[in-house]
Amino acid sequence: MSTPVIAVSGLGKRYVIAHESRHDSLRDTLHHTARRLWRKFRWGTGFETEEFWALQDINFSIQPGEVVGVIGGNGAGKSTLLKVLSRITEPSTGQIRLRGRVASLLEVGTGFHPDLTGRENIFLNGAILGMRRQEVRQKFDEIVAFAEIEKFLDTPVKRYSSGMYVRLAFAVAAHLDPEILIVDEVLAVGDQQFQNKCLGKMQSIANGSGRTVLFVSHNMSAVLNLCGRALLLDHGTLALDGPTQEVVTRYLQHKGSSSGRWINPRPADRAAVAIRAVEIQNEQGQPSATVDNGRPLCLQIEFSCKPGFVGPLIPSVTFYTATGIRVLNHFSQLNQQVFHDLPAEGVFRFCLPKLPLPGGRYYVSAFLVAHGALVDQADNALEVQVVDASFYALDGSTPGVHGLVLAEGDWSLGPTV
Repeated sequence: MSTPVIAVSGLGKRYVIAHESRHDSLRDTLHHTARRLWRKFRWGTGFETEEFWALQDINFSIQPGEVVGVIGGNGAGKSTLLKVLSRITEPSTGQIRLRGRVASLLEVGTGFHPDLTGRENIFLNGAILGMRRQEVRQKFDEIVAFAEIEKFLDTPVKRYSSGMYVRLAFAVAAHLDPEILIVDEVLAVGDQQFQNKCLGKMQSIANGSGRTVLFVSHNMSAVLNLCGRALLLDHGTLALDGPTQEVVTRYLQHKGSSSGRWINPRPADRAAVAIRAVEIQNEQGQPSATVDNGRPLCLQIEFSCKPGFVGPLIPSVTFYTATGIRVLNHFSQLNQQVFHDLPAEGVFRFCLPKLPLPGGRYYVSAFLVAHGALVDQADNALEVQVVDASFYALDGSTPGVHGLVLAEGDWSLGPTV
C-alpha cells in the first residue's frame, strides 16, 4: 500500500469558553467582581471558563486519489476537522501528516484578501500553493471561464456578491492542481446550475486526476455519487469509517426524530437566524411521523431572529430516501418568495397539496439561507414514513412499479398523423 497523503492520529481540538454570570443584586455584583479580579490576577482571565472538545481522539488515513466524504449532524465537528487539516487552526492534541499541496474551500469569506482584485487573488492563491507565476498563467483563462466573472476580474473581491466570491474560490481551488482538495458545505451557496457545475468538476477530479478530495456536504446524494468512502462524525468523535453507502445509511438511521417533531437541542446562538424546531403536519394539522401520499402535507420551521438582521432570508426543505438519494427539494425563491423584516420568533410553513412520494421511509432536512450563505440547518431532522394511500385511483394504492416520485398525467389514444 502506498504512503497515505493524509494521516491523522489521536487528533483533538479543545476550545475554552468563557462565561460571565448575570446578577440580580448589588451584593452579588460586587462579590462576583471581586472573584473575577482574583481569577484574572491568578489565571489571566476574569471569567468562569469551561472546556469544549470539538474533536476527540480522531484517527484515520487517506490514500492518494481517494475521494472521502465527511458527514454528521450539526456540531459534529466536520468544519473543525477541515480547518485543522487546512492549517487554519492548530490541533490541541494528536498529529497530522499531509503530503502535498493543500487547497481548501471552506466557508464564504476565507481564502481571499478582500482588498485585492479577483485577478490578484488568483495569483496570490497560486503563490500560497507554491506555484510559479507561469504555472498560474497557464490555468488563468480556465479559472476565469469557470467562475464566469470576466467583467469583475479587476474589482476588489470585497465588492463581490457571495455567489461571485464562491464561484471564484471554487474555480481557484479546483484548477490550481493541489494534491489535496478540501471542500466544505459552500456548495450549498449559489444557484442550482452552479452547484451542478461544481459537482461535475469534482467528479472529473475524482475520476481521473489522482488527487485526494475531502468533501463535507449535507447533500447525501452528492456524497454517494462522488465518494467511495465516508467518515461519520458524531459529537466530535469518529463514529464510523467505511464504504459511503454503509456510512450514509447508518447516519440517516440514527439521525431523524420519529415523532414528527424535532427540537434543536443546541440552537445556533451565534446565527443571526436559528432553527429552533422542525415539524411535519398531517392533513389534520397534527405532528405526525406517518403520512399518506396523495394527501396534503405541511412542514413547519420554527426560528428565532436576532435584532438587526437584514434579509432577505430563504427557507428550504429537502426529502431524502433511506439510502440518501435526494428526491424532493424546494426553497421559497422558486415561488419568488423571500422574507424580510423577520420577527424575533416565527414560523415558516411549506405546504404540498398532494404529497408525490411513493410509500417508504424518508428523512427531512431544513435550511435557512441569507445573502447566498447558509445561515443554519436542521440536518436530517425528521424521519417520515410515507404510506401508499390515494395518489392514484387504483383501490387506494399505487402501482407496484414506480419511480422516485409519483406524477399526475393523462393518456389519450389517437390516429397516426
